[in-house]
Amino acid sequence: MQNLILLEDEIVLRQELAEFLTDTGYQVDAAASLAEFQRIYDPAVHRIAVIDLTLPDGDGMVLIRQLRQQGHKLGIVVLTARRTTPDKIAGLDEGADYYLTKTADLDELAATLTALRRRLGEPEATGRWVLEMAPRRLQPPGFQAIALSQQDVTVLSTLMAEPGKIISRQEIVHALGEDFMVYDQRRLDTQMRRLRRKAEQATGLALPVNTARNAGYRFYAEAEIRD
Repeated sequence: MQNLILLEDEIVLRQELAEFLTDTGYQVDAAASLAEFQRIYDPAVHRIAVIDLTLPDGDGMVLIRQLRQQGHKLGIVVLTARRTTPDKIAGLDEGADYYLTKTADLDELAATLTALRRRLGEPEATGRWVLEMAPRRLQPPGFQAIALSQQDVTVLSTLMAEPGKIISRQEIVHALGEDFMVYDQRRLDTQMRRLRRKAEQATGLALPVNTARNAGYRFYAEAEIRD
């Protein structure tokens, strides 16, 4: 499980992000201030940081600059309310790998972290992912099979039937036997987070599913479905 440090001073948002990131498969340490971040951060443990900029005891931009000057090989994602182009340019110039505003949805954050892990050289599975329908298992290349629920199987079979193609939320919900007009979209988001977490915990690898914001999901690896 990947270790991540989160810096966010708003308590409700910090709790929501920590819960989401934990569900996505990260081991999360959360800080509410620059001082707390400095106490918690361990370069030997934390590979990724999600950092807010406007903090009660200073500016997160200064922290990013210090981390880069000290030579820490840390993947940094800024998540902030500052949304102007000059703010974004400044954040990237100071050393952030990605710059997101707080209008971004959680799936966009998850996809950004996956992209960052690839940039950092995190291992990725190469080869075919096999979904076994009857025994309800997902076989990642090079790893033991992962046990799945029936809903997991339904979602994955819908995505893996057409790898590389964006499958709409409506198609997935229909495959689940639900009425899209009354279906709570948060249930699907939770389903995808749990699937990602299962793959992460079982293999240390990211499930090869991209989020298409406000559209659906795409299984981007080689896939096979067996009865």
